[in-house]
Amino acid sequence: MKIQESAENYLEAILVLANSHGQVRSIDIANALKYTKPSVSYAMKRLRENGYVLMDCNGFITLTAKGEKIAKRVYTRHKVLSNYLISLGVSEQTAVADACRIEHIISQESFDCISSHVKKLKQTQ
Repeated sequence: MKIQESAENYLEAILVLANSHGQVRSIDIANALKYTKPSVSYAMKRLRENGYVLMDCNGFITLTAKGEKIAKRVYTRHKVLSNYLISLGVSEQTAVADACRIEHIISQESFDCISSHVKKLKQTQ
């Protein structure tokens, strides 16, 4: 099933926030992504309905295995692409912004080749 870019961004944000803060609430996501609380609440409802996240009675959000798999894939793409662009001389701010867009549309084949190339570059340094 194809998941929309916005859903991937939410899942990635939950993963990053959970890794840095432990617990995640809708307000944390809203602040991190600079979205309104109602927008995040609606998105969390949709992600829950589709089995990507769980929310407990205290409002804490966790990724399901299905949601975590997508979040990790997107986050890995983001880190590899950001670092690759920076290594090419792109400013960090631009590299991060560009990687955020590219990570959703790049084919697995192209990403695998870039990732392999980055690994080879690191081995020669």
